[in-house]
Parts: sequence; C-alpha cells; structure tokens
Amino acid sequence: MNAVIPKRFTIAQYHRLIELGFLTEANHIELIRGELIQMTAKGTPHTVCSSILCRQLDRLLGDVWRQAASRLQAVIRGQDPITLSNQSEPEPDVIIARGKDEDYLAHHPYPEDILLVIEISDKTIDYDQTTKLSLYAEAGIYHYWIVNLSARQLERHSQPYQNAQSKFSYLSKQIFLPNQSVAIPGFEDALLDLSRLFPEGTSE
Repeated sequence: MNAVIPKRFTIAQYHRLIELGFLTEANHIELIRGELIQMTAKGTPHTVCSSILCRQLDRLLGDVWRQAASRLQAVIRGQDPITLSNQSEPEPDVIIARGKDEDYLAHHPYPEDILLVIEISDKTIDYDQTTKLSLYAEAGIYHYWIVNLSARQLERHSQPYQNAQSKFSYLSKQIFLPNQSVAIPGFEDALLDLSRLFPEGTSE
C-alpha cells in the first residue's frame, strides 16, 4: 500500500489560491507549515472574550500613546494573518504589531513586526499549547499569550528557544489569574485587567 503524502503549499502558492478564489474567508483555512488547516468554529465565550480583549487593548494603548512623550506606535489586529518563515500564515485571535495599519498594505506582519501574539483557547487549548506554541517559537516571536478560558487563566510565554532535540518552545511560562493584571510587552505601563477577560460564563 502506498503511503498517503499530504500536499504542501508555499506561502506564494497559498496566496495564489486566495487570489484565484479557491480559498475565501468562508473556508476558515490557515496555512500551517505548508498544510491547509481548517480552523475550529468559535463559540460565544471565545467571541465575547475576543471582543472585550480588543477593546481593552485599544483603550490601554491609546492612553499610553496620549501620555507618552516618545511614542512607540502599534496596531491591534484581530483574527488577521501573519506571515512566518516556516511556510505558515496563521490567523491569531489578536496581535499587537509595530507601526500603523497602512504599513501592512503590501504584506501581513512578519515576526520582526510583532510585539505580542494572543490565542484565545477553549476547544483549541491542546493545539494552542503545542502546535501553535512551537510554530510561534520557531518563528522567533518573543511573546506569546494563551487566554485559557476553561482554566480561567492567562499563560504568558516568552523567550523562544530550540532544545537539544531540535524542538521549539519557550523558556519562560507564567500563569496569571483573573484577579491579577499583566503588563503589555512594549508598553509596560499599560496593565491589562484580567478580570474583564474571564466574566462568569466564559469557561466551557
């Protein structure tokens, strides 16, 4: 019996499929290490948390920009693609990237543009703690957060590295609970109140 070998795509080929209309937003597909992966449908707790998180970040970073004499300009993007060198174009739930929206007309954010990647997890927690974590670490994304709705905690990963078995992960992992606040990378004076992200009813 012949082994089944999955078809792998480069990022350029993936973009071409989108341009030709073979893939649309309705397909809910992302490119992970050359494979087309069907994204899991988002439940209401996930959707509510994502909406609250984006509003919170927008308000917090807006306050920092208005108060700072020297401003690091950044843009908050929700469920939009980022382009990684390992033939991947995932669509994280939230990212904070340097610059302005207009800076990404020609291309999606690259790892060097990204200050923070956040995945909101309930049904996808195992995938986000393994495949996505390894993917982002390999790409050199320094800060990766998982909003773990089921456990009602935020997992803050930082310092990507490659171990002796050539696997990618993060050296540092910290857990934050709903009664705590966490500093936003690049904006350490901006503290995200986690109690807003875990209202009653968000666990599944």
